[in-house]
Amino acid sequence: MRYQKDQKNRNFHAFSSILLKWNEQKNDRQMPWKGEKDPYKIWLSEIILQQTRVGQGLKYYTRFIKVFPDVHQLANASEQSIYKCWEGLGYYSRCKNLIATARNVSKNLKGKFPDNYDEIVKLKGIGPYTAAAIASFAFNEKRAVVDGNVFRVLARIFGIDEPIDSAGGKKTFNVLAEKLIDKKNPALYNQAIMDFGASVCKPMPTCEQCPFKKKCTAFLNDKVFTLPVKGKKVSIKKRWFNYVLLEHKEEIAVRQRNEKDIWHNLFEFLLVESGKGLDEKEIVKEVKKKRWVGVNDYEIEYVSPVFKQQLSHQLIEGRFTKLKLSKKPELPPDILWIRKKEIKKYAFPMFINQHLKKIHA
Repeated sequence: MRYQKDQKNRNFHAFSSILLKWNEQKNDRQMPWKGEKDPYKIWLSEIILQQTRVGQGLKYYTRFIKVFPDVHQLANASEQSIYKCWEGLGYYSRCKNLIATARNVSKNLKGKFPDNYDEIVKLKGIGPYTAAAIASFAFNEKRAVVDGNVFRVLARIFGIDEPIDSAGGKKTFNVLAEKLIDKKNPALYNQAIMDFGASVCKPMPTCEQCPFKKKCTAFLNDKVFTLPVKGKKVSIKKRWFNYVLLEHKEEIAVRQRNEKDIWHNLFEFLLVESGKGLDEKEIVKEVKKKRWVGVNDYEIEYVSPVFKQQLSHQLIEGRFTKLKLSKKPELPPDILWIRKKEIKKYAFPMFINQHLKKIHA
């Protein structure tokens, strides 16, 4: 470990008691899943909050609990209705795994989540962090929950400069977190340290309110804004999507994305992906090449302005071209014709919903 042994000894024993005292006297952070013991609700909240801000995830959690109040109702729902509830949250592999695990727990485990970390972590879509959260909060198992907030708190207070996204760094933080956890009430401790990182030891911290400021390595050595350390730089892939809306007598052609790619299982209009933006003539040329329209069976209704969506590792740019057809073409079997008035029943990526909201407005 790169943090100094004397620094560790100076902070180690007092850490838990100082944190729990702050939690009792100062922590007023409210969330609907806080203090929850139902493993189903804890699991839902943790899956929804992966790669998602709490403010955004809150409305999705509330929606899921209302529509699917227990694991059996989630397991028995149609995939389309579940994806519709998830629509706009992103990282759709989470939703796919959510469905698989709900069906597994409902059918094979009779609706009961495993009550220990080693069995919970075997469930699809549940990694060490989520398994620790469920085991700790639902069953009070002594497992440290190490999220981004916890990384930040430990890095600053103990002066750890190992990258949090490296294998060695993750091991360092997890070993320390397990040593620090309160043995009598691990669930309370885990919630307290996460809340502390979210409300006091934030990326822009309020050090004057921090009960650790006399012990915090980063504060004492002017390293608050250099810790924690991230080692990897994310490379952004740029893609250009030319969407084609084929309309015939109040019906629109759509398809479901089944490739191993972004937006898996969501619906979209017909897509021409290109290395750059295509003009109107180029788009029509591609549409004819794919035999989506006949030579004189269409009329261009509009070409939209450019839309953009920034994903974690990709930048999507593109536009929408709407063609009104006088004759319905024979399209590949994976393309469906749906009524325009029923389009809201289908789950689309945010990129497409931006356009739909604009034309409906």
